[in-house]
Amino acid sequence: MTQLEEYYNKFNEEKRFDSRHGQVEYRVSMKYIHDYLDEAASRFGGAESDAARSQVRLLDIGAGTGRYSVALAEEGYDVTAVELVRYNLGVLKKKGSSVRAMQGNAMNLKKLESDSFDVTLLFGPMYHLFGFEDKRKALHEAKRVTKPGGVILVAYCMNEYGVITYGFKERHVLECMEQGRFTEDFKTISPPDTLYDYMRIEDINALNEAEGLERIKIISPDGPANYIRTFLNQLSEEEFEVFVRYQMAVCERADLIGAGAHTTDILRKV
Repeated sequence: MTQLEEYYNKFNEEKRFDSRHGQVEYRVSMKYIHDYLDEAASRFGGAESDAARSQVRLLDIGAGTGRYSVALAEEGYDVTAVELVRYNLGVLKKKGSSVRAMQGNAMNLKKLESDSFDVTLLFGPMYHLFGFEDKRKALHEAKRVTKPGGVILVAYCMNEYGVITYGFKERHVLECMEQGRFTEDFKTISPPDTLYDYMRIEDINALNEAEGLERIKIISPDGPANYIRTFLNQLSEEEFEVFVRYQMAVCERADLIGAGAHTTDILRKV
């Protein structure tokens, strides 16, 4: 069993998405996923048509326990999910949806044909792949299996969230500096045994340039939500709904992208 598998055997992915900070990320992400599913469905008659939705093919790479996959399959989309961790895959399959779920590695999607999917999600793998080349392999595979003109949504963990939360909030900053885990300008240097790798916008841009992918837009799906978990939990339902509206409204703002825990890059295969 790998360290990543051991981690996800204990980590409750379902509980994370049920939390308020997880719901912010999920709901904002779903809004943008639907934008591009609607775009794809328009080629088959429109998203309001069951027949059109069934023609739209979506791939979820690093699907986890299927929070996105299952929900979208239940809406009538043709969904395939790839997940590395057997435990997560088992949870996904037990949900009894129409998702075609298989075990696989984001860097080598050998079971999947090229130019097959209208929309591809690459949400989990980039958190746990270390180094430019491994991330590029995953992005390359996502590009390969996506149809020309199709859309790829790629999620990353962001550098400043890691520094502020783990370094300062959890008071590991001196330890990290002693271990050489920060550069002079506080870019994180994450060894693989830390499980998570962190990115800045310039790192993401370099991957896109290497793969020749065209950015449609880039968003912060959770914004400050992860920083203020305790305060989100204190909000009334009405106040929380206003916060979700707030994040929907500001998630594309260039002055805020990169400061949140996650960034989602939305790309076109040209």
